[in-house]
Amino acid sequence: MSTESAANTTELVSPSEIGHWGVRTTPDRYDALVQWHLDFFGGRKVYSGPRATMISYDNEHHREVIVQDPAFEPPKDRRKVGGIYHIAFTLTTLSELATSYEQKKAKGILPSWPVNHGMTTSMYYFDPDGNEFELQVNNFDSTSEVVEFMQSAEYEQNPIGVDLVVEDWIKELRSGIDEKELKKRPIIGKRQTRFENSIYFKLNHTDDYTKTGLEAVPS
Repeated sequence: MSTESAANTTELVSPSEIGHWGVRTTPDRYDALVQWHLDFFGGRKVYSGPRATMISYDNEHHREVIVQDPAFEPPKDRRKVGGIYHIAFTLTTLSELATSYEQKKAKGILPSWPVNHGMTTSMYYFDPDGNEFELQVNNFDSTSEVVEFMQSAEYEQNPIGVDLVVEDWIKELRSGIDEKELKKRPIIGKRQTRFENSIYFKLNHTDDYTKTGLEAVPS
């Protein structure tokens, strides 16, 4: 097939998978950021230098590169900056998500927002620079079920989710309940933003997003 005819085909070429992503930081935050990402992803350094570190957590040669440069300037308020605002990574089971939470908690890493979105059960984390990462478990067995849910009246009313109190959620998970039952999202009514019907976010909040939302969770 010629280059011209290939460019005119109706089926666009899609990537087979994500290769890696990059994070930029300043020299004073470089070491702490690298350590956080190693702890968060259960990763290992495949290259480490004074200006850049490459990290992998699977069979890929590297999944992430962290680069430091004194010329970089972090945004003053990430809530007011456009662009990519989080990246999500999938775990297999709720039990795995719970164990991941406990492992990270032991290293001082707590989620800012645990939530049942309906299609996933998720925990969001901020790294020391305020970059947001999500760990998720799919709540449905098939993509078609997810699409059906996302096209439902329930999802239209609440496309955000229902917040979780993690320790209570873990107790329920380990009580022997079927994971499929725990994955079912409660109905709480209208919620169009993170701030509505939330135990972690407030409409008039001014707190730094890098602080853990779990500090506000009722005991």
